[in-house]
Amino acid sequence: VQLVESGGGLVQPGGSLRLSCTASGYTFDDYTIGWFRQAPGKEREGVSCISSTDGKTYYADSVKGRFTIYSDNAKNTVYLQMNNLKAEDTAVYYCAAVYGLGSIPGLIDAYEYDYWGQGTQVTVSS
Repeated sequence: VQLVESGGGLVQPGGSLRLSCTASGYTFDDYTIGWFRQAPGKEREGVSCISSTDGKTYYADSVKGRFTIYSDNAKNTVYLQMNNLKAEDTAVYYCAAVYGLGSIPGLIDAYEYDYWGQGTQVTVSS
């Protein structure tokens, strides 16, 4: 299974970006895909995740109301729409996938995921 992220870049505070995570090498079903981020000198943080079992989505408190995760199964892709970006959103963003978990109760820890992308840089600065 390979995950490829794209869509990062430089944006001004208040701006928007949409990150993409495209999976290959596995039938795109029964998955949980999550987005994580890591800023310099900080620990990796879970941002959001989505379960294909029931379509439920979960968000970290720091991004609720600003970020939206959604999937396009026909394109084997999960997106993270990020609006009203703030300087503190600056980080390398990673997507991760695990298959076969079924329904999940909320954001799940990084160690639960089996596959990771290479990351994409998001910089929010004026």
